[in-house]
Amino acid sequence: MEKKDAAGFLQKPVESLQVNAESTIGDLLQRMGNTAFQARNLSTAVAIWAEMLKDNVTIFFGLAGAMVPAGMRRLITYLVKNRLIDCLVSTGANLFHDCHEEIGQMHYQGSHRADDLILKEHGIDRIYDVFALDWNFLNTDKVIADFGVSIGERKLNTREFLYLLGAHLSKLGKDAGILSAAYEAKIPIYCPAISDSSIGIALAVAAAKGSKIPSLDVISDVLESAHLVADAEATGVIYVAGGTPKNFIQQTEVTAPLVGRTVKGHTYAIQLSVDPPYWGGLSGCTFEEAQSWGKIAKQAQKVTVYCDATISLPIVVHALVQQHADLIAARKAPSLRLAWPKT
Repeated sequence: MEKKDAAGFLQKPVESLQVNAESTIGDLLQRMGNTAFQARNLSTAVAIWAEMLKDNVTIFFGLAGAMVPAGMRRLITYLVKNRLIDCLVSTGANLFHDCHEEIGQMHYQGSHRADDLILKEHGIDRIYDVFALDWNFLNTDKVIADFGVSIGERKLNTREFLYLLGAHLSKLGKDAGILSAAYEAKIPIYCPAISDSSIGIALAVAAAKGSKIPSLDVISDVLESAHLVADAEATGVIYVAGGTPKNFIQQTEVTAPLVGRTVKGHTYAIQLSVDPPYWGGLSGCTFEEAQSWGKIAKQAQKVTVYCDATISLPIVVHALVQQHADLIAARKAPSLRLAWPKT
């Protein structure tokens, strides 16, 4: 085999990570950027998020998985309150569990080894190693159902409905969370699969009893989000897991041209996932695959961190806050041309 000059490939040595008892999470992540594998990817995620804060970027955040029951609610609330994100797209489950805690209910540490038939006898629902009392969930259902009935027969998209729900929760004043913080900050929340959650169940039960409830227009969500992307100077995406929230944000780049708007693909992209791409599912889909659809810009800064989001997200956010407090303080959030319903 002919020997070739390899110098062009060997520019930066891997640095062995030194233990430093005085190191902050931010310092550690910075040094992990000189290592390899998912440690390096974690560091890259912080750097890309910082670039989004520095640039005039509208940041979309997709939230899937059972992140709120797992203890990530205050972290997401922090992102909303401090405008580290500009638009949240979530599963209905995360928003239901947020509502559950906002009205003073709790999730409890349990065990994935518990006997589920015995848990059923005690009215306990299990989410891996998290327990919750089914009766308390029914109380939260009632809060949501009663709220829906109080709105009456109005046509709203999910952003408008969740804004009003956030306003309602903020008045209860028990434990402010994602929905109430988004209401206060006027950060839009979309829930494209809202019927696939206990929010949908609660509203369905109210309707089944003959009550007038809002008609939720999810097609309006699609059009409105496409215009948000088209109006933005640039867009960045951050995905926790994948699922419907990821697809909803990704498809804005496909929808916008079909309704006469010009887009160039998301310019920045971060994904925290444990799903591999070879099953063909959207949650594991790589950003490179998304480029074939035009969803991610050609020259986008992008990284996928293959790690449980309950590990990776707190580390990335803490490092971001510690390393880039100046960017967070100086950030001017983009103006979103949205009409908000009267509360």
